[in-house]
Amino acid sequence: MTNNSITESESLYNNLEEMSVRKLLENIHEEDKKVLPAVHQAIPKIEKLVEQVVERVKKGGRLFYVGAGTSGRLGILDASEIPPTYGVGYDIVIGLIAGGDQAIRKAVESAEDNFELGWQDLQDYGINKLDTVIGIAASGRTPYVIGAVTKARENGILTGCITNNPGSALAQSVDVAIEAIVGPEFVSGSTRMKSGTSQKLILNMITTTLMIKLDRVKGNRMINMQLTNEKLVQRGTRMIMEELGFDEQKSKRLLLLHGSVNKVLQAYKKEE
Repeated sequence: MTNNSITESESLYNNLEEMSVRKLLENIHEEDKKVLPAVHQAIPKIEKLVEQVVERVKKGGRLFYVGAGTSGRLGILDASEIPPTYGVGYDIVIGLIAGGDQAIRKAVESAEDNFELGWQDLQDYGINKLDTVIGIAASGRTPYVIGAVTKARENGILTGCITNNPGSALAQSVDVAIEAIVGPEFVSGSTRMKSGTSQKLILNMITTTLMIKLDRVKGNRMINMQLTNEKLVQRGTRMIMEELGFDEQKSKRLLLLHGSVNKVLQAYKKEE
């Protein structure tokens, strides 16, 4: 362990088992308060990466997340939520985890220690120079992730990372390194906590900004969302009522006919 492996350093708290439930909750919350300032510090790097991703995706590129354990699961979570939320295909934002999909629920032994495997997994998607690969690793030293971004960069593909240690091997292997230094975890080394929270926030920022810049949002509304349940049908109906002034019955009928708020709005504009 190197001196700057903050994610593996000792918690600022001890004798956790002796604390009351209330004290544990309050102390965890105190540590969580450190996440937002750390993410704020990283915004210039997030901006630098997202601006390049937007231009590449507009030209037909894709965004890949590569991670292991918690980091891999968070990447897959973010990628899986983009199609239903913004009505894009599942081939725009893609999450890969060491050990494959089975590792989403159960750890796959030694998968993250394989330096070659990440790049091999990317090959299954025919990765090319319009794509972007973002490696996610709290420690910044996961071989699966470092191997993937290293080979991607060697092949002229834009690379970035999200990590929680300063000056890590991962950060040195990418074009744009996002470092959210949140400090030691409440339970020593448990990076599913503050580190994971910071990663989730940054992933939200990256893909939400990307989708807005790809015109998948109007005003502040998800006009391209998939109508996968009644709640979303009702939400879409309200959007049409407010945008076009139609009554609820007509708005819902048009929504179900066209399949998205955006398509209804486009059809109405053509009628005008």
